[in-house]
Amino acid sequence: MDKKKSIEALQFFVTGLTEGAFVHKVQGHIFKSQGFTKLGDKYLGHYTEEMGWVEKFIERIIDLGGEVKVEAMEARELVNDPVDYIKEDLTIQEAGVELLYKCVATLNEDPTTYDIMKGYLADEEEDLYWSQEQLELIEKIGKQNWLNNQL
Repeated sequence: MDKKKSIEALQFFVTGLTEGAFVHKVQGHIFKSQGFTKLGDKYLGHYTEEMGWVEKFIERIIDLGGEVKVEAMEARELVNDPVDYIKEDLTIQEAGVELLYKCVATLNEDPTTYDIMKGYLADEEEDLYWSQEQLELIEKIGKQNWLNNQL
């Protein structure tokens, strides 16, 4: 087993997911402040769920004898329009799921890390499908009707 490869992969996702989770938290607060309580709660829940994965990744890095790093986050623009945000988030999710598939495929020599990352991949696919469903629903019922459902 190549511990270094596993630690590097886990650290990459600790950094990226922490950033993404924080953005979800802030966006959730923005949506709630706009009156879109259901949507705000959805993204605040994403934050909590994603930070749970970060904790699992950190614990695994430590188990492998690695040092966890706190790395700088990239600056990200916040989006006030909920539909625009879902579209932007979907683009990020699509790239992330593709990257996760590639990453998981390289971890088969470390079954524990493989299983953790495979679980995370399944969770991210679920989030991706939710975003796709929301955009399809918006197309069918219209933006205003969809926004009314988010109150």
